[in-house]
Amino acid sequence: MEARSIFRNISPLDHRYALSEQELFDALEPWISEEAVIASCVRAEIALITAHLTLRGRLSPELKGALQEAAAAVSSAEVYAEEAKTRHNIRALVQVLKRKVPPETAALVHLGATSADILDTALAYRMQGLTRKIILPRLRDLELRLCDLVEQEAASPQVGRTHGQHAVPITLGFALAEYVSRLGKSIGEIERRRRDLKGKLAGAVGAYNAAALITPDPQALERLYLQDLGLEPSEHSTQLVEPEYLLRLLLEFNVAFGIIANLADDLRNLQRSEIGELRETFAADQVGSSTMPQKRNPWNAEHVKSLWKAFMPRVMTFFMDQISEHQRDLTNSASQRFIADYVYGFSLAVSRMTQIIQGLKPDRERLQYNLQGSGGGIPGGIMAEPAYILLAETGVSDAHEVIRRITLKAEQEQCSFAEALFREGPVFERIRGKLEELGRAASPEEARSFFENPQNYCGLAVQQAKALARKYRMLAARTEPAETP
Repeated sequence: MEARSIFRNISPLDHRYALSEQELFDALEPWISEEAVIASCVRAEIALITAHLTLRGRLSPELKGALQEAAAAVSSAEVYAEEAKTRHNIRALVQVLKRKVPPETAALVHLGATSADILDTALAYRMQGLTRKIILPRLRDLELRLCDLVEQEAASPQVGRTHGQHAVPITLGFALAEYVSRLGKSIGEIERRRRDLKGKLAGAVGAYNAAALITPDPQALERLYLQDLGLEPSEHSTQLVEPEYLLRLLLEFNVAFGIIANLADDLRNLQRSEIGELRETFAADQVGSSTMPQKRNPWNAEHVKSLWKAFMPRVMTFFMDQISEHQRDLTNSASQRFIADYVYGFSLAVSRMTQIIQGLKPDRERLQYNLQGSGGGIPGGIMAEPAYILLAETGVSDAHEVIRRITLKAEQEQCSFAEALFREGPVFERIRGKLEELGRAASPEEARSFFENPQNYCGLAVQQAKALARKYRMLAARTEPAETP
């Protein structure tokens, strides 16, 4: 076939991203390229011949080797040229393969199979392989790097935020541990869904009509066929494998994609000029703006979010491919081919997020500045919650209202919350007494220091961050079973 410049390709996946992520492209190509689609179908057809020969007691090492050589000799160009005549992709592949295999096995090519026995099984084989060898290792790598960062920043104080407003103090490690936990659970679910992918050799309507003419135990033939590909039979088949096996895997990909996009949003917002708590790596020769030389844009995080926007809606197509009328229609024949694009886009987002986490730098001065800043327009206002809780613990039923009024005074008098609270002698004394009872402050000065230093009020943030990092590091580092193909 005629070669063409990569820049003449239509999809940006095949030029812009293939060039910038060459290693990822090379890793995915054996699983989701058109060549991979044809090769996996050839692999399935050879597995079927092997199953027939095994049942008939005719499979020798020499014949098995010859079949492997025949499979390697099939080219995508040949199959496409044949399809131009047959107008049928699988029949074209069968015709080409019959010319390659040993003559005594040619009659066994595609024997007892319908197109979907090959296509659905080959798709499951490829999706299982790319999930195990590409998707899961890269997700685990991202998870482990997140665990590293969480442990590193477990005790780094940070202002909490809800509704875009300052809330109570947390730590940076605790904030990032959210994504360790969410992504870790999604990784486990992807692993389960990968293992649940199924294939079939049940014929044109799933009732083993053809196979029953070949062998008294058609399901034994099916098991042999699928065992060679590392798969199990679909519990029930029409002409198609039950679509939910693949659908659930793709949906869990999308769950992980959404978690990564959510993380990208948080990282992007924490890099805003007015927040400035984090910074992506910015190379010496890198340019942030074509006109503003000072710019350091969070473009990597924005890129991840943009990929999610492009590919997340594909889930609608995955759901629509769930439906096929009667035993099979062909309304998924085009749409299912674009699973490859989705997998590529998802993989790009994982790769880019891994690069971000690897080079992410916290600005500790800015973290402290924001922590000490205005909560609700009041310096140190984020400490109103512990004042209310401590006051209520002394038996004051309207403690919330008492503290709310003190925050209003701080705002009116343009002073810090700690200063306004200290001026309320009886209220402050009750709170100080409670702090002393808890072993948190033994003097008025120590009590005041508690409210002037929000990092003293981080709850279990440090412990939680470290515990989650330990848990998901252990889960992410688990070795894959050696017997899995």
